[in-house]
Amino acid sequence: MTQSAIRARELGDLLRSRRDRLQPSDVGLPPGTRRRTRGLRREEVAQLAAISSTYYTFLEQGRDLRPSRQVLDALATALRLDGAERAHIHELIHGAAPTAAPVVAEALPHAVVALVDRLDPCPSYVTGRRWDVLASNRAAQALWTNWPARPPRDRNLIWWMFTDPQAREVMVDWPAEASALLGRFRTAAARHPGDTGFGELLERLQAASPEVRDWWPQHTITPLGSGTKRLRHPNLGELELHHVVLQLADDPEQKLVTFTATDQDQERITELLG
Repeated sequence: MTQSAIRARELGDLLRSRRDRLQPSDVGLPPGTRRRTRGLRREEVAQLAAISSTYYTFLEQGRDLRPSRQVLDALATALRLDGAERAHIHELIHGAAPTAAPVVAEALPHAVVALVDRLDPCPSYVTGRRWDVLASNRAAQALWTNWPARPPRDRNLIWWMFTDPQAREVMVDWPAEASALLGRFRTAAARHPGDTGFGELLERLQAASPEVRDWWPQHTITPLGSGTKRLRHPNLGELELHHVVLQLADDPEQKLVTFTATDQDQERITELLG
């Protein structure tokens, strides 16, 4: 199957899942009678987007079409997609052409690794395009997991989140955090259609995690962003950390994430590190 066909199928799945979530009242339509569909009817979406019902049906069926940006915007408006979801469907159809998967592992400049170390005791790490943990300081290793001690194949934030029981203890809001991380992974995968590493990691995740199997068809799209995370440590108890995400200028797919805590909690983290 060609990349364009794969993307057309993913677009169809996403359109169908978002149509199922909406009710006529959500989009200003009368409820009607004898509704057999769970959400909107296909013809209702087509009407809202000002396209033919047949063409919309073809899109949902995953036919290898190339809808214009105007049509995608109309569908995004009709289906009440948020900004990240709207950008994602454009990426699927009109994104960069597939490129060959990198043949070498991602690497960080020594200066970036040194910077991460200097950020102790503020927990900090750098992830790559598939969320491999490329660098982490002692504070991050103490609060999340000892990344350097893990097998190289398992030094991946998503793999840890969904397959390591420790992750459910560490992440106080595990369901929301895990779902959001999977949504970011999907967004990144759409930018790298020729990188087979995304598909291989997804296959491993689906084989190992029932949540990934259940959530992946929901087509959740989550943008990168700063925010707050709550972590639980066996000695320190529950911590609330504020984080920022910085994309490296030399490779924007590599992301430096650094966290700060309250003064009191930061002192406790410092004491933990000795």
